[in-house]
This record gives sequence, C-alpha cells and structure tokens, in this order.
Amino acid sequence: MLGKVFVWLFRIATGLVVLTVIAVALIYWFASRSLPEYDKVIEVPGLSAPVEIVRDNANVPHIFGETDEDVLFGLGYAHAQDRLWQMLTMRWTVQGRLSEVFGLRTLRIDRQMRRLDLYTVARQAIDYQDAESMAKFRAYAAGVNARLEEVNTDALGRGAPELFLFNAPVAPWTPTDTLAMGKLMALQLSGHLSNEVLRARASLALEDPARLPDIMPDAPGAGIAALPEYAALFPGLPRYAQGLGLPDDPLSPFNPTPLAGASNAFAAAPSRSASGGTLLANDPHLGFSAPAIWYLARLELQSGGVIGGTIPGIPSVLTGRSERLGWGLTSSYLDDQDVHIEALNPSNPNEYQTPEGFKEFESRGTIVRIKDGDPVTMTLRRTENGPVLSGNDYNLATITPPGHVATVSWTALDPEDRSLAAGIRLMSAPNITEALSVMEDYTAPSQNLTLVDRDTIAMKMIGRMPARDPAHASQGRMPTQGWLAENRWQGYLPYAENPEFRSPVGGILGNTNNKLVDRPFPNHVSFLWGDTQRVHRWQRLMQSREVHTRDSFIEAQLDTVSFTARSLLPLVGKDLWFTGEAAPEGTPERLRQRALELLAGWNGEMNEHLPEPLIYSAWLRALQHRLIQDELGPLANEFTHVEPVFLERVYRNIDGAGDWCDIQQSSPVETCTDIARMALDDALIWIDETYGDALESLRWGDAHQATHDHPILGEIAVLKHFVNIRQSTSGGDNTLLRGKTKGTLPDPFLNVHGAGYRGVYDFADPNSSVFVTSTGQSGHFLSRHYDDLSQLWRRGEYVPMSLDEELARAANEGITILRPAP
Repeated sequence: MLGKVFVWLFRIATGLVVLTVIAVALIYWFASRSLPEYDKVIEVPGLSAPVEIVRDNANVPHIFGETDEDVLFGLGYAHAQDRLWQMLTMRWTVQGRLSEVFGLRTLRIDRQMRRLDLYTVARQAIDYQDAESMAKFRAYAAGVNARLEEVNTDALGRGAPELFLFNAPVAPWTPTDTLAMGKLMALQLSGHLSNEVLRARASLALEDPARLPDIMPDAPGAGIAALPEYAALFPGLPRYAQGLGLPDDPLSPFNPTPLAGASNAFAAAPSRSASGGTLLANDPHLGFSAPAIWYLARLELQSGGVIGGTIPGIPSVLTGRSERLGWGLTSSYLDDQDVHIEALNPSNPNEYQTPEGFKEFESRGTIVRIKDGDPVTMTLRRTENGPVLSGNDYNLATITPPGHVATVSWTALDPEDRSLAAGIRLMSAPNITEALSVMEDYTAPSQNLTLVDRDTIAMKMIGRMPARDPAHASQGRMPTQGWLAENRWQGYLPYAENPEFRSPVGGILGNTNNKLVDRPFPNHVSFLWGDTQRVHRWQRLMQSREVHTRDSFIEAQLDTVSFTARSLLPLVGKDLWFTGEAAPEGTPERLRQRALELLAGWNGEMNEHLPEPLIYSAWLRALQHRLIQDELGPLANEFTHVEPVFLERVYRNIDGAGDWCDIQQSSPVETCTDIARMALDDALIWIDETYGDALESLRWGDAHQATHDHPILGEIAVLKHFVNIRQSTSGGDNTLLRGKTKGTLPDPFLNVHGAGYRGVYDFADPNSSVFVTSTGQSGHFLSRHYDDLSQLWRRGEYVPMSLDEELARAANEGITILRPAP
C-alpha cells in the first residue's frame, strides 16, 4: 500500500514538473514572439522612398532616408520596435486612462491627470503647429503605426510581452499623442506647485515666521525676498493638517520637488580645450526605470547626421550633436507654476470670484473607465487662472479655506505651444545663432540649453517666462488670492529677457541647476533653484585645469566627491571630534567614537565601497529630523531630503537659526552640539538595526542601489528578478555623479533619480564623442539589449557616438529596410 502511495505521489510530482516546464515554455514562446527582428525587408505604407535602419553593435539605430519625413518615419518604427510598452504606458498616463489597464490602483493618478487635462491641451496645440512640423509629426506617427500593423499582421506577440498580461486595445499613434509626450515631460520636471504648497504648510506650522527661510532657504546670494505669512493671506487655517500628498505608485508622473528634474551640462571654448575644438558634456537626470526613458539614435537628415538621446514618442534628438552643433539640457527651475485660491460664490457654487465679479466655471464631464470596476464620472472645471484641482492633489486641502478651491497657472497648459516643433528644427541648425533663434517658439518645460558649435559656446534659458505684477502677494512662492488682479499672470516676458550667456571670457560655461542670475522680482526667473551644492565642486574641477579634454569632462561627469560633506561635517561635528576619553568597547559612546574616527579621515568621496558615506548620510538625515520635528510636527516627515543650506544656517546661527537646536517640548536648553551628538547616536542605532554594527565593513553601495525597476512587472514576485536592474552605485544627492536618494523609509538611500543618459562631445574630433544610457536600447526583458549598457553605465564607461556610417555597419546587429508599399 505504501508503495502505491509513493508511486502516485511520484507521478503527481512528475506531472506537476512537466506541466510547469510546459507552462514556462509556452510563456517564453509567446513572450519571445514580440522580440524584434532587426535583419529584414518589409513593405510599409506612408513612405516616399526606402528607409534603411542599421543597428550598430550597441543596438543604436542609424536611420537613412531620402527625406527628413522618411527618416522620422524610421525613428517612429524603431521606437515602436523597442519601446512599444513604454510608449503606450506614457500615452495612457497623459490621457488619464491607466485605470482601463491596471484597475483601481491607478484611479487617483487618472483623476489628477484628468483635472490637469494635458491631453486636451495637446489636442488644441495641433492648431498652432506649422505645416512643415505637422508633416514630420504625421510621418513619425505613420512609422509607429507601421510597426503596429506589422505586429497585428504577423502575430508578433502583440509587440510587447506586457500586453499578454494586460490585454488592452492599442489605438494608432497620432500627432496629438506626440505633443502630449511633451506635456508629460513638463509634468515630470515640474516642482514649483508642490513647493508652493509645502511652503504654505510650513508657514502655517511655524510659530516664528522668521524661521521659514531657514528650512526652505533661497539659494545663497542677494535678492532674497520677504514673504507674507500664509495665515495672513487666509486666516483661520489649522496649524497642522494632514493631506494625501502625491500618488505613491511607480506609474505616477507626479514628483515631489526633490525628485523633479535636474541635470549637469558644461562646455569649453577652444581656448580652454587641449584639442583646440569646443567640448560639451551633458547628463540629464530623471527617475530611474527599466527600460530607461532615453533611447539612443542617429538620424541622417537632409542637413546632415544627428545623433544622441531621444525619448520614445518624440521625433527628435533632445540632447546630442550634429557635425556642426552640439546641445545639452538642464532643468532651469524657472518659476512656471502659480497656485491660486479661488473664492466660490456663496449663493452659487458654480461661480468663482474674479476682479470683475463672479463668473461661471468652464465645465465638462468626463468618465474614467476602470478595469474590473464601475466607471467613475468626473466634472472638470476651469477658471481664467487655470484648471481646478482637487483638495486631494498636492495636499491642497491642507491650505485651502472652506468655500474656496485651488487652481494652477502653468506654462505647459498653454495650447499655443510649439516646443516639439522647435526641437525638430534645432537638429538642423547650422550654428548657435540659428539654434537660439529657432528656440524662441519653445514654451515648456523650461530648460537651460547649452550649445557649442565649432568655435563658440553659449547657454540660454528656453521656455516662456510668466509676467507677474510687481505687487504679487507672494511673488509666486505661495498660493495667493486668485480674484486679485495683481496675483494673476499678465502674459509672458519677451524671449530676449531669458538669461543668455555667450562666449564668456573665461571660456567655460556650465549649469548644475544652480542659481544663474540674481535679478529683482518679477524678472527674477526663480526663487527656487535645484542646486546650491554641486556647482561648487564643478567650479573647482573646471578651474583646476588650464585646458580640458574629452577625458577630463568625463572625469567631471563621474566625480563622486561631495562638497556638502566636506563643508558640513567640520561644522556639525566641530565639538565632537577628539573630545573625551576613550570609551569601553561595546558601549554606545565607543561606537560613536569609531564613527567619528572614520569620518575624520574621510575626504568626502561618496564611493560605493566605503562605509563613511553611509554613516555621514544617516547622521545628517537624523540631524535634520531632530532639528525640525518639534517645530513642524507631523509636517517634518515631508522634508524627506537633507537641505544643506538649512544645516549651515543652523550651525552658523545665521539670522538666529541656531534656535532650531533647542527642543521646545523639553525643559533643558539643548545646544547644537547636543543635537548633533544625539542625531549621530540615532543614525548609528538605525545602521546597527539595518546593516549591523561592524562600521568598517559597511558599504555605501549596499544602501545606495540604483533602482532601474520595471514600473509594473517589477512588482511581481518572480518576474521582478528578471526585469528589475539593481546596481551598487557611488555618488549621492550632492555629487556631480548625482544619485538622488529616495528619502523615505524603509530604504531612504536607494538611488532613484540620476543620469539616465550621459554624453561627452569633442568638436575637434566629433566621432570620438561618446554616450551611454543607464539600461539598454530594448524594452523587452528577453532581449540581450535590455540591460547590456547598464554595466557600462555603472562603471562609468561609454559607447562610441559616431556618425561614421561604415563604423555603424561593421559588426551590425541587423539592417532593416522599409520599402514603400505599392
């Protein structure tokens, strides 16, 4: 009897194993059907002549055609071959239709996107595009649709393995979809709206308004403006109020201010270049994902070859070079958003107050369809200032009085937006003068455009600057009464007002999101700048050499020394180092002494293999929280990243900022040294609980792992091990090799935001230029090109950025020929 049971158990186990193998084989077969074939000839409609797509050995497509429209058709086809799922997800996001695919988990994102109504604005913008640009948008869309048709005709696994799990219909691509991608990028790079709300909440929470410039400081330098207390603008609001904040979902395009756009770009004139040609380096910073947002491509236009970083869905090289011109982008931090508090008519809630009296909201209904759920009906409302947002958006409920609603003015909501058309024309610009001219049409998201041609370097902020009244109540820094004329936008400033730098005497230009100009309001550009730290290290590296080379620019791009650590540690720990007698082994005092000994000999290099960066980062994080938690209460948890200028103000007691060190709820009067010591103990306890107390064996890279995660499959138990790319990395929040940390528990130091693209261009020998992305060209996790560039990126290596056609053809991955269908 026992033998029969064993035999049957063996048969069942064998059957289960066989069924599992068959299931895995079927899944692999279906998934592999969507792997692109690069070596083929195919007939497609919409071309005027054949297009050739040569894939080099890094799978970068080199696209050749008779006309620019044909070449952009080829780019659309290549984007859809390699990144179809990414493109569809971005389109569903900007349309507010994620819930049709993913169900209730994304309903909050969809609601917020519908209220902003970016897709409608993109549709309206079609009417403002010129005929030549529209022809290019249509050609690109036709290329995407040619791939979709091929997938359907040849049963190529729906074009992406994700579409087997999420069986959503795929509509043809349109020029509106392309314009909407620009709007989505503007949203992902925006940070002023959330900063305005946080500033208002901090103003309400602080008993002493003089302390607001400490915790939310302006970039050091002249031009700091006094602000009103928010409570004076809207009396009666609670001191502390809890809100929903931003959606916490990997699909969410809404970023808190610390994770809004960033980047580095720097250029050298021939006088500062060892080769005698201009130099340019650029590394735009965005949230990490798998695949990366960036896609490398070369386009052979009628004006010549162009190569660099593209974003699937957008038909242009956004950062890159031609034979004659190089261009790079950094976030400008232009204040292009204003929050308004609108007063409702007490007698008619369908009306809001304006300078001329009450007016009716523009309103229309919309339906959000939900997979496996009932649809949700929404009413979208709009005022003269912009769309009405919900109190659930950006924590707005915490600063909106009863009988009022919040709206936002934002340059990206302007339908007369020709930004993407300007980007297409930039690729054919022969020199800096022409490049600056074509960018006058650019609206949003505002960027600093760094340019080099053969003998000149320049930088100009592109994007429309809102014109504000000098009497604006908060100077655009906090929400204001929307019914007052002085708080409303008054059009835009002339393009000539945008900051511009050309041919500087020193021969070096650059931007690390630092403060560019010091102008009085309202021509000030911004009070919120993305960086007060990296620029110091950049200045030192640039001025440490009389002349630079491509390799010295690479060295600067990959630099991991933290100016912040070097400047703050001696200040914060000045009364802790080398004081007192040696403590017994195993005591908290001894652990603190060991930590201080390590930090005393550290040079500030945020190297992944060292323990000091982890000790330093945990200490400063604990220090800031101890300083602010009693004054800000629950709001302290929303200051997720260390603000170096705040700590410097406190420890130098600038304008009385040392008051933050005394804990209000305790009887003793604590000194700043007391708080520094307690915070170090807090940090060491957290490190012990998380990584152990062997301080010398700690590795920063264990905590600072780059999270190139698939936003959907990366959450599935088994699949996440195949689709997520995790890497130990150097750098940190304030290094030129920027690896912005997550900032929230349980893994506050995960590297979530940084350079998904790096490029360095040498115009003495343009084909010696190099570039790389953080993952790979393919979005298909079964492709070897899904992550083949990621290890190069982690090690600080690059691939050739050459326009040499023969080099591209040598050892190519395949050549696709698109022929016009009869």
